[in-house]
Amino acid sequence: MIEAIVNSQKEFFKTGKTKNIDYRKQLLKQLQSELIKQENNITKALYDDFKKPEFESVISETAIVLQDLKRTIKHIDKWAKPKRVFPSLLNFPSSDYLYSEPYGTALIIAPWNYPYQLALAPLIGAVAAGNTVVLKPSELTPNTSALLSKIITTIFPPKFVTVVEGGVDTSTQLLNQVWDYIFFTGSVGVGKIVAKAAAPNLTPITLELGGKNPCIIDKTANLKLAAKRIVWGKFINAGQTCIAPDYILIDSTIKKKFYKVLEDEIISAYSKNPQQSADFAHIINEKNFNRLAEMLVDENCIIGGETNIENLYISPTIIDEPTLDSKVMEDEIFGPILPVISFKNLDDIDSIIRRYSKPLSLYVFSTNSVQAKQLIKQYSFGGGCINDTVIHFANHRLPFGGVGNSGIGAYHGKYTFDTFSHKKAIVKKGNWLDIPLRYAPYKGKLKQLKSLLKWL
Repeated sequence: MIEAIVNSQKEFFKTGKTKNIDYRKQLLKQLQSELIKQENNITKALYDDFKKPEFESVISETAIVLQDLKRTIKHIDKWAKPKRVFPSLLNFPSSDYLYSEPYGTALIIAPWNYPYQLALAPLIGAVAAGNTVVLKPSELTPNTSALLSKIITTIFPPKFVTVVEGGVDTSTQLLNQVWDYIFFTGSVGVGKIVAKAAAPNLTPITLELGGKNPCIIDKTANLKLAAKRIVWGKFINAGQTCIAPDYILIDSTIKKKFYKVLEDEIISAYSKNPQQSADFAHIINEKNFNRLAEMLVDENCIIGGETNIENLYISPTIIDEPTLDSKVMEDEIFGPILPVISFKNLDDIDSIIRRYSKPLSLYVFSTNSVQAKQLIKQYSFGGGCINDTVIHFANHRLPFGGVGNSGIGAYHGKYTFDTFSHKKAIVKKGNWLDIPLRYAPYKGKLKQLKSLLKWL
């Protein structure tokens, strides 16, 4: 079945219909109308999957997708138009262009943590660029996945865009096909499997992965505001966010004061009993719950630490000074647990951050702009913020992606269109003049060539 779907899409791509910009735009407009109509059903599906608050569903899922669609529809003609570039003097006379060409048939594998937005955002760019798409949503969010399938089926012919639901076996079958592009969002471990599957056919890929994202707080920081912004960035979606702060590095002289304001902000956001809060999501499944609960064993949870497997609930939790070889500091946490480690100098920070692979994000809280900029420049990471967390994701003008172990490639806004477009270089040479310098025989021309090259 999967092979038949892929072959059908490849045949449809060969017809050239997806290269018709009006056709792409028409379907994207229909998708926009359908998503607006389905917004309440979408937020309900997200709640049914893991009790995601409606506000978070709107701000981090439906609103982002609708804004992305609106922007893409508005600018697709401009993005797709051949771009004239300044020609080389060596090619005089010529006109040089960049053509945006779709790769062909693309596979998009979406994750469970933002199952709507992280499925549709790359899909919108892939369609806008003229690719056919097979979308594989997460089996861990069955309500959202089923609704995505229904929406896509309503708008697109399956030979253009289709949804294939299923678990690991389905993903394996999909990766065994020959694709023109693969876009994957998920864990580092699975990302390596995707890269391995793409390698035999040299299939281009985008991998949006994760990592241990440090959050540095120096003694000049506005602690109350830092606590508020960290609580929001860490505990939105119950910490199941690839760019959430993974651990805090704080100046030892201000740690106790920070804990007090941090506790106040957690209570302010989720009350003294976050389990009863309508604003706090739950863990996606029992497997992830158990993984996170194990991180709390024998740790000093100075805030939170409560668990309830029946509701897949883990409270917003702060762990004081875990050892670097503890379970909570091994890998990306991906849950509502925040370790705090104090430092005395910048060397302490450096030894901890460099212990791990390049992170997807890094955050610095400081009113010392010189030191903040120094820290941002010192480390390699995907993207980040000074005096806030997570919000760099919201600007479509900024590319979003990792580096090294945290990912390959980037997208968002026009960058998504560009990700799914091969940039074809074309030189249109004039016939009214043909300079003989480049042609053999070369005798007596070398001095003239070197003189010309000095001007380039």
